Amino acid sequence: MTVSGFTFNAFSENTYLLHDTTGHCVVVDPGCYEPAEQEALQQFIAAQGLQVVLLVNTHCHIDHVFGNQFILDTYKVPFLIHEADLATLRAVPTYAPSYGFPKYNPAEPTGFLTPGEPVRFGETELEVRFAPGHAPGHVVFYHAPTSTVIGGDVLFQGSIGRTDLPGGDYATLITSIKTQLLTLPDETVVYSGHGPVTTIGQERRSNPFLK
Repeated sequence: MTVSGFTFNAFSENTYLLHDTTGHCVVVDPGCYEPAEQEALQQFIAAQGLQVVLLVNTHCHIDHVFGNQFILDTYKVPFLIHEADLATLRAVPTYAPSYGFPKYNPAEPTGFLTPGEPVRFGETELEVRFAPGHAPGHVVFYHAPTSTVIGGDVLFQGSIGRTDLPGGDYATLITSIKTQLLTLPDETVVYSGHGPVTTIGQERRSNPFLK
């Protein structure tokens, strides 16, 4: 599995495309708000000859969902989130204008992710792990063959997700990190929702929030 990343919007959110040798592609957390951002993502997909087959959100805070409807309109694919984050997603239109995003176009999921039931595309299978604390329905996607985890806003290089937003809880987040991420091998590469790539081993050794 190959991970291609893009950094979009004023929150510097990381959007990921997951694809394999079949050319099938999953879009994770499309943060593309401006037309130029949407065009950049679409052009990359076309240039690489990828076929988008699925849209998923790790969680549904505003910066991770800007491009959901764009992906649905463009590629006509299923859209999955964890059901516990449905209220988070539906709340975004109520505050998007006050955050400076009056053109946000809301999207509704077509189904729900279930931890323990894998996400499959092409020749790839992703394990869905439930990791609330930053958001009530936060999930991460683990690909064991490449030692890769798409971690959303749970764990960052030297930091962790904020817990002061609605549905956040510090103790729950720490438990999620310890049970769902730190149980992975040290060499596991973590693609976070913001900032640079890190590894489980690096965060286990040096993250001040995990001491």
